Amino acid sequence: MTERNGGGRGEDRYNATDATERRGDEGTFREEAMAESIGAGSPEDVGQSTYAAGDSVRQTVGIGRSTESGSYTFPAFDDHHPPEKDLIDDCVHCGFCLPTCPTYVLFGEEMDSPRGRIYLMNKGLTEEPMNDQMVRHFDLCLGCMACVTACPSGVQYDKLIEATRGQVERRYERSAEDKAFREMIFQLFPYPNRLRLAAGPMRLYQRLGIRDRLRKSGVMNRIPSRLRAMEALLPDVPKEEKVPEVTPAVGEKRARVGVLLGCVQRVFFSPVNAATVRVLAAEGCEVVAPKQGCCGALSTHAGREEESLNFARKTIDTFENEDLDYFVINAAGCGSTMKEYGYLLRDDPEYAERAKAFSEKVRDVSEFLQQLGPRAERHPLPVTAAYHDACHLAHAQGVRQQPRQTLKQIPGMQVKEIREAEVCCGSAGIYNMVEPEPAEELGERKAKNILATGARMIVTSNPGCMLQIQASLKRMGHDELPMAHPMEVLDASLRGEPVETLLR
Repeated sequence: MTERNGGGRGEDRYNATDATERRGDEGTFREEAMAESIGAGSPEDVGQSTYAAGDSVRQTVGIGRSTESGSYTFPAFDDHHPPEKDLIDDCVHCGFCLPTCPTYVLFGEEMDSPRGRIYLMNKGLTEEPMNDQMVRHFDLCLGCMACVTACPSGVQYDKLIEATRGQVERRYERSAEDKAFREMIFQLFPYPNRLRLAAGPMRLYQRLGIRDRLRKSGVMNRIPSRLRAMEALLPDVPKEEKVPEVTPAVGEKRARVGVLLGCVQRVFFSPVNAATVRVLAAEGCEVVAPKQGCCGALSTHAGREEESLNFARKTIDTFENEDLDYFVINAAGCGSTMKEYGYLLRDDPEYAERAKAFSEKVRDVSEFLQQLGPRAERHPLPVTAAYHDACHLAHAQGVRQQPRQTLKQIPGMQVKEIREAEVCCGSAGIYNMVEPEPAEELGERKAKNILATGARMIVTSNPGCMLQIQASLKRMGHDELPMAHPMEVLDASLRGEPVETLLR
């Protein structure tokens, strides 16, 4: 068995997933997947020896400890929003989710599938304490929500996994190392000013060639895998493009909209925000971008409930009194969370109704533009682009056709579909930092499928996906393939820029 990254996971481990891989453009043979899958309705149905990624990515360091951390409370979950029994019972264990679940595709393990995790949630409600093995299976879930799209029974796995992660973060004692690493992430990434401070040294690190020298010397291979993964994800840090607080509409005003600038988006992908504002203005929108903070998406997806709710409240306070028709979002993960503010703040007597009204006005930018209808002239961009579905846009928000329509309305633009489009690229919020090995596998899988399209550029709607796919292509020696957000492409068309501006 061939070792990889010292993690102990062999190449032949993945042969079990052959039956669930997609074949050409015909989609997944779901009947085969169902026939070969194992039911998860009773203890006898479930393989009891699975350990998520088995002997490899033990970042939740509880597995292998001589004693379990903390004291057990029976059962696993407390009374504050545990995964709901009614939602759990919606799962009929049919197996339609298996071919689209990234961890099941990688590991072929029942307990690392959505229905396997739902089985664990059910056991945790009444019978099992929260233990290392249970948490490991929950931690390995990317939260990509591909299973939500695939499920014929309408199982709301998104609500189940987020409720479960909230329980884990409150009730499970992680190792000191794991806890410190996660805390470092959440003390940095949701705060644009802190990211800006970090961006300065990053620019020097890149421009002075320190990165290349460290890699050639082999030093990078000796640092912890999580830190190595963070370093690999570093983009080329551009000079930040500021967005005015108010941008007037071009021509007759059709709408007054607010834009979320994001955290990582604002610092590392500020040209995307600038392009978004120009496009909205060109289409007749007055654009408002008040001083703002994090929307809470990263914290929500990681189960940091109070933190996420505080971010949500502040975001509502920021935009609520701006007399806006819509809140327009250009980052998939942020948009999916903001559309759920009404549900997330349902217990807050001060914010519950306000949050519901807020969420009803949230639109992804491509969704909003197609709703509004094109007005500005599109100039030709003769190029073939592969469009990558960000999971929290396609699966969590159900926004698939609108970005494609936005691109296809540009003369000369050809849009290529990517094989296994429903399978996550491995970014998934903080997943590619806390679970670097499976994230790397998924990133390379996605990169290979992108390269197979023969497209000259990649277009996607989420900063995390951009970082993940760029890092994967670079590892594979294909970092020359340019990447852009749909709004950068549309902006170039509206401004009449040559296609070469996108291909540099």
